[in-house]
Amino acid sequence: MVRIRHLTHADIPAAADLQRRVYQSIPAFSQQQFDSLFANFPQGQFAAEVEGKLVGLAISLVVLWDDYSLHHTWPSVTNDGHFDTHDMGGRTLYGAEVCVDPDCRGQGVGHALYEARRKLCRAMNLKRIIAGGRLPGYGKHAAHMSPEEYAKRVIWGDFYDPVLRFQLDEGFDYCGILHGYLPTDPESIGNAALIVWLNRYYDADQPTRLPPPDFLENPQ
Repeated sequence: MVRIRHLTHADIPAAADLQRRVYQSIPAFSQQQFDSLFANFPQGQFAAEVEGKLVGLAISLVVLWDDYSLHHTWPSVTNDGHFDTHDMGGRTLYGAEVCVDPDCRGQGVGHALYEARRKLCRAMNLKRIIAGGRLPGYGKHAAHMSPEEYAKRVIWGDFYDPVLRFQLDEGFDYCGILHGYLPTDPESIGNAALIVWLNRYYDADQPTRLPPPDFLENPQ
C-alpha cells in the first residue's frame, strides 16, 4: 500500500538516489537544493512510501504564473534550482519534479503523488496546478516531426508517451510545448508539455493560505 507523507531532511540521501536511478542524464538535487525547498515551502514536498521504503517524490512551489507563461523553462521557474521563486502571493501550484521508482511503476505511486498535489491545491485555495511534463518518447520521432506534432499524436492515440498519457489520464489538459524547457533531458530533446489542472473549489475572493497539518487525510 502506498503511503504519502511530507518529505523530510532525513529523506535526502534516498531521494537523491531515486532521482539518479530514474533520470540517469539529469542531475539529482543537491543537499543545498533540498534545504532550499524545506526552507521555502516544506508543505509542498511529498514522499511516497511502500513498506517503509521511499519509492517516489513530488516537488512543488507556489508561483506568480503571469511571470512565466508559455515561454518559461525549468531553470527560470525555479531560479536554477534555488527554489526561491516560491511566492505565497501566487495562485498557481507549480509541479517542479515527480519521480517514481521504476520497480514500483503500475502500483499507483504516481497517482497517489498527483492526488496529494490536488489536495494541497484545494487546501491552499489555489487556482490551478501547472507543470512542464517530460516527453520521453519524443526522441525516437524527433528526426521527422516537431514536438507539437508528437504531442498531438499522443493525444489522438497514435503514439504512446508514458508521461503525457499518464498526465492526461490524471485529468490534466495539454496547453502547448515548452521549447528548451530542460536542456539536460535528451529523451525529450529538451522539450516539455505544458499541462494544467484547474481547482473547481477555487474562491477568488479568498487569499492563498498555508494548508492545515492534516490536509493529506482530507478525502476531498
